[in-house]
Amino acid sequence: MSTKDFVEKDYYKVLGVPKDATDAEIKKAYRKLAREFHPDANKGDDKAEERFKEISEANDVLGDSKKRKEYDEARALFGNGGFRAGPGGAGGNFNFDLGDLFGGTQGSGQGGGAGGFGGGGLGDVFGGLFNRGGTGTRVQPRRGQDIESEVTLSFTEAVDGATVPLRMSSQAPCKACSGTGDKNGTPRVCPTCLGTGQVSRGTGGGFSLTDPCVDCKGRGLIAQDPCDVCKGSGRAKSSRTMQVRIPAGVSDGQRIRLRGKGGPGERGGPAGDLYVVVHVDAHPVFGRKGDNLTVTVPVDFTEAALGGEVKVPTLGGPPVTLKLPAGTPNGRTMRARGKGAVRKDGTRGDLLVTVEVAVPRDLGTEARDALEAYRKATAGHDPRAELFQAAKGA
Repeated sequence: MSTKDFVEKDYYKVLGVPKDATDAEIKKAYRKLAREFHPDANKGDDKAEERFKEISEANDVLGDSKKRKEYDEARALFGNGGFRAGPGGAGGNFNFDLGDLFGGTQGSGQGGGAGGFGGGGLGDVFGGLFNRGGTGTRVQPRRGQDIESEVTLSFTEAVDGATVPLRMSSQAPCKACSGTGDKNGTPRVCPTCLGTGQVSRGTGGGFSLTDPCVDCKGRGLIAQDPCDVCKGSGRAKSSRTMQVRIPAGVSDGQRIRLRGKGGPGERGGPAGDLYVVVHVDAHPVFGRKGDNLTVTVPVDFTEAALGGEVKVPTLGGPPVTLKLPAGTPNGRTMRARGKGAVRKDGTRGDLLVTVEVAVPRDLGTEARDALEAYRKATAGHDPRAELFQAAKGA
């Protein structure tokens, strides 16, 4: 804010008090208006937020006896935008442009050198009086806290998606002081950062870094009478339970970001984000490879050797029938299309079926005799001949 704007503002009118109001009357008026227009009590109301900034700015000046005296003296110099000459002037009101007066110009020759303020211009004088450096007081909105939580899903829930309840703890506006940090709901604007919550520091070479203000801890406000519950921070722990939709197809260890579902903001600031780390329980039958599900299906020797049709279970659906070619080796993997996990585009991956030849432990007399006959019939075939031949040639 320019010094011109600062001096031309009527802070008494902003607070609705007369110019001869006592300090107690000013404080009472400010408390009443601050409660009414505080951003935490007027979520999403930009007009209320601007009004609160004006009220805080007015209280910052009128609530300080030294600043109020200097403000009154500065305003006494002006009447209807013109410079009011002193006894040494040419009499009456000179219609100087306030922009020239506060723009750092040299003293004018009219009226005896502009009242004797000289080389620096009135901008230097009033900039020092109110110590605002031309920036003004602006209490900034503050983004809410990011929250991280964990959830454990069953294998089926991870594949199909699920809505789960999450109980979360986060920092929220303190209910005891309505988020102001002050017992009476009347914090003052931080004089260090002027309500921005940030301060700049030079690093050399013309560069500067912005850090959170250490005096107000980034809030832009300082409690005059700190709240017993939040100790002046304006924030307190709050617990809530919300229903969170976990999308289909999530994998174990995946971190999901839910925008705007974290801690609430301050002074109209946006809410933080919620990060959910997903843990998935193992399934006794199925496994995962990306968007595909896996399953191992046992088959007997005759099915693998002669071929046939094999029924295979699916996750949450009816079984599918796969045709097993004759001579299928142990460990061969076949594919049941569209029976896997849900992809991001809504389609499904596949079910990868691995064949495992089951060897019976106990054989009846008839089965043993049949296998002995098979061994005699294939006595000329050595399944390891190629293995030894390859080993010799290596």
